[in-house]
Amino acid sequence: MSDSFLSSDDYGERAHQLYNEGRYDEAVEVLRDGLEVYPFAVELHVGLAYARLARDEFLWARTSFDEALALDPDHEDALAGLGEVLLKFGHHERALQCFERVLALGFREDHDLVLQLGRALFREGLIDGARRYFELCTKVHAESTEAAACLAYALHRLGDEAGSLRWLRRAIELDVTHAEARIYLGNVLYDRGEYDASLYHLERTEPEDHLEELAVWRLIELKKSIYRLPSDDPEVVPWISRLKQLAEELQPEDRLLMEIESTHPDGTIRDPRQLELFGALVSELHGMRRAPGELHRVATNDGITYTGTWDEIVLQMRRDDRQCTGESIMDYMEEVARRNQATTGIVIPASDAEAFVRGSAVAGLLRIVR
Repeated sequence: MSDSFLSSDDYGERAHQLYNEGRYDEAVEVLRDGLEVYPFAVELHVGLAYARLARDEFLWARTSFDEALALDPDHEDALAGLGEVLLKFGHHERALQCFERVLALGFREDHDLVLQLGRALFREGLIDGARRYFELCTKVHAESTEAAACLAYALHRLGDEAGSLRWLRRAIELDVTHAEARIYLGNVLYDRGEYDASLYHLERTEPEDHLEELAVWRLIELKKSIYRLPSDDPEVVPWISRLKQLAEELQPEDRLLMEIESTHPDGTIRDPRQLELFGALVSELHGMRRAPGELHRVATNDGITYTGTWDEIVLQMRRDDRQCTGESIMDYMEEVARRNQATTGIVIPASDAEAFVRGSAVAGLLRIVR
């Protein structure tokens, strides 16, 4: 069909497909072409706004949302999108007014839209506000795995561990294949010292479910310590392979970005509850970006800085230590402890990550900044 015979819906469907494939530049071009023919098509303005939002073109996205709302002041998707953009500009009160307008228009039972509102707040660190929308979604959609998982993440970020555990288990009860919830639950249980329970959930995931290294390290350690498995055991090998894949995928610029994202402009450490979890809650749950835990920073004598939980810091140190031959964090800590004792006579405890880092500081190998 020639473009001259395309309807506004045809342009919208083409752009929607491109958008879903992550081809945002092409989606923008299709929508622009469509608007040249149908300048008053609200859906095309809304689609263009979301495509621009996906490209982080916040000012242009806001313009497109405003144009859509000028044509239809009660367009729920435009209101939701404008609220997202306003959050990016720090206009929280106005953003919340947009979100509340969506609810007032009768969309309280719209599962995807209400989750979108909650996720937008979640990304900007407005966790209590996000919790409200997630709770609303769980009440209206009691069988929604995504709503249960989102509520669990928000509750954990608010310090309600018991509530978080309850909703994580609810999410898994609703969908036993929900890998993100299992990974999160496994990490929470690990941090609580409930290692058998942590392993129970982590080993019910597949290596490809993991987009970050920490839970994989923990799973390997737990399998080796609880089951007494060697590194070349068939149950361990696929996880070690996944670790290598993740290490290869982490580019230097990604590591630098992680460092920048964890730091305020004044150099102080961000509250870990303000960091985006799992790469999740953007539009769908995609996997954990970081596990829960208090954030710390250490600096080595070589001027290298590591930021994260104690486990994450040791994981990063292990990744950069070319002398280490062990596969797990425990292997690394024990090897470094032996190496340091042989050269300095100082014993570094290797029982857990925090003790190891603090012991390394006492031994003069690094400095704890926070």
